[in-house]
Amino acid sequence: MADSFPRTPEEIYEDYITRRSGILRALTDEVEDFYQACDPEKENLCLYGERTGAWTVELPSEEVPPELPEPCLGINFARDGMARKDWLALVAVHSDAWLMAVAFFYAVKLDTDGRMKLFTQINTYPTLFEVITGRAQDPGLPKKAAAGSAAKPQANKRKQENPAMPAAYPQPTAAVATGSKQPSPGTRRLMHQDVSPMLTGAMAELFWPDDGLWYPVRIEQLDSGSRKAKIVYLPGLEEEDLEMDDIIRDGHMMLLPQQPRPGPAHMMMQAQQSRPF
Repeated sequence: MADSFPRTPEEIYEDYITRRSGILRALTDEVEDFYQACDPEKENLCLYGERTGAWTVELPSEEVPPELPEPCLGINFARDGMARKDWLALVAVHSDAWLMAVAFFYAVKLDTDGRMKLFTQINTYPTLFEVITGRAQDPGLPKKAAAGSAAKPQANKRKQENPAMPAAYPQPTAAVATGSKQPSPGTRRLMHQDVSPMLTGAMAELFWPDDGLWYPVRIEQLDSGSRKAKIVYLPGLEEEDLEMDDIIRDGHMMLLPQQPRPGPAHMMMQAQQSRPF
């Protein structure tokens, strides 16, 4: 498990942003689900931000000492004894502290410059407490979504005629993108090193903060210089231009397992077999 820990300032920062985005959804877009999960009749519960960008409310780890710093214990007990906004603000404060604890737990082997770089990157974002209490707007969410309402993200979307779709995604009669609350099993988070021409044609899932859902997409074009990509929402009638660095920063794209591309020898063999005798 330790081998999978983020090690560089960039990797730790991405881990921080992804966990933070999950907790922020719990406190805003998915606040009703979060509120119901924090039943005061249950045992001590904790709010976790996962490395996948999901959030969970669970019992604390039974491992002693735990693999990572643990979040605040028993957030559910105060739920009905406080005004909701005050309770959410309190959870946000403790979540901010936990996110910093996890980040600098990972950063223990960084030198002075590495720790300063990490803190500077983290400090470009407002705290969860600032966002929840309205003192700051989260840069990863539209303004209304940060306040808990459902505003569609501003995107450059256009109709696309007769796109060629892979066999795994048959053409439906009505093109309606269907999202899910969690990324599909087997997916992994998009990283900076993934942004290359090899990503063209890849299948992925894109997170929309306004409704808290992951939508299947295909990466149609990618400019590794500008780090911009054109994606198509499956089943394929809408496309959108994305700034990949922003998507990576917010942890809003998960890559599906990719089929290996045919090598030159395989392609030559196919070409020879297709020739007429």
